[in-house]
Amino acid sequence: MSELDTEISYIFQAFTGGKKYFFGNLVPSMLEDRLAVVYAIFNVNTGEALYVGRTKNLRQRLYTNHLMGPKSNARLKKYLVEDDNESKVTTMEEAKVFLKENCYFQYLEEPDMRKRGRLEGLLSYLLGVRYIHEEH
Repeated sequence: MSELDTEISYIFQAFTGGKKYFFGNLVPSMLEDRLAVVYAIFNVNTGEALYVGRTKNLRQRLYTNHLMGPKSNARLKKYLVEDDNESKVTTMEEAKVFLKENCYFQYLEEPDMRKRGRLEGLLSYLLGVRYIHEEH
């Protein structure tokens, strides 16, 4: 195994071995404020990675934006509403309920912005993420 393969394996194991946070019982105080991370949101029923992202503020991004936020801040909810394969999710409120009933997230702390960007791409690839933000 090469050095790169070893590093990728270590990163993947550290990420997937981390704590799972379920949206159904999530409250802001469960999440450290202003923690820089790379995160993935999974469907608990299928194990599918729905979304991978990065942030400078874990609490704000996952609770305030993804779970409670409007369409402009809650990209995953927007994707769910627009996804023809998710016929039970047609409104932002239904998307919020979907997150609460069917999703959890895991994260890996990374203070360096450049490394967070690289990890976001790596984890998106390794996890086979469903939704990827369209390029400009």
